[in-house]
Amino acid sequence: MSALVQLVEVSKRYRDAPALRPTTLAIERGKTTVLIGPSGCGKSTLLRLIIRLIEPDTGTIEFDGAPVTPDKIDMLRRRIGYVIQEGGLFPHLTARANVLLMARHLGKPDEEMRRRLSELCALTRFPENLLARYPVELSGGQRQRVSLMRALMLSPELLLLDEPLGALDPLVRASLQKDLKEIFVRLRQTALLVTHDLAEAAYLADEIVLMNEGRIVQRGSIADLRDNPASDFVTEFINAQRSLALA
Repeated sequence: MSALVQLVEVSKRYRDAPALRPTTLAIERGKTTVLIGPSGCGKSTLLRLIIRLIEPDTGTIEFDGAPVTPDKIDMLRRRIGYVIQEGGLFPHLTARANVLLMARHLGKPDEEMRRRLSELCALTRFPENLLARYPVELSGGQRQRVSLMRALMLSPELLLLDEPLGALDPLVRASLQKDLKEIFVRLRQTALLVTHDLAEAAYLADEIVLMNEGRIVQRGSIADLRDNPASDFVTEFINAQRSLALA
């Protein structure tokens, strides 16, 4: 299966500090790849480089076989959905307006938007009668569902999720994990997700990419990381998250 996204020797520095050391990574179509590692290891930087919120210092990024260049950024962003922690919703817009923001900007027909919005509410289990509410009137879990609907509105080829469930309480988080997994499978969605939680990574991922200090230190299944650690760091990282049932 060919990769939808291919990074080759991509790096990023801020002054004298490397945020991402030269990194090569393929994101396979129809799979969920999860980036995991301690804070500051380069996970979110990698996502922002893919969607071109920041420019790489070195290396190349290809999307669907074509190099990502400055003149292609607007088109690229229409093909990528992006979900950030706590939703990133505009507080002055209703849930409906947040979801439809990009579709309206592109001039999509009203009936097409209405139909797509209804589909997304069913997909994410978001009650349609709450669409008129503002973000402050929604729970944390509801806000994340709205953010997910907004990211899926244009049927993106790639979905980027940066700690999407990190601020939620355990019960809500578990419910959303289950729904996310079902959505990824149903849509055959290519997804790249960032988390600090190894149990979440093990549950959602087709492949786990463990990072540390701006580098990929190991990639594979949870069994690969557990049974064949590439370094002492891998073992220490897994052992530190004792709540995960690895049996």
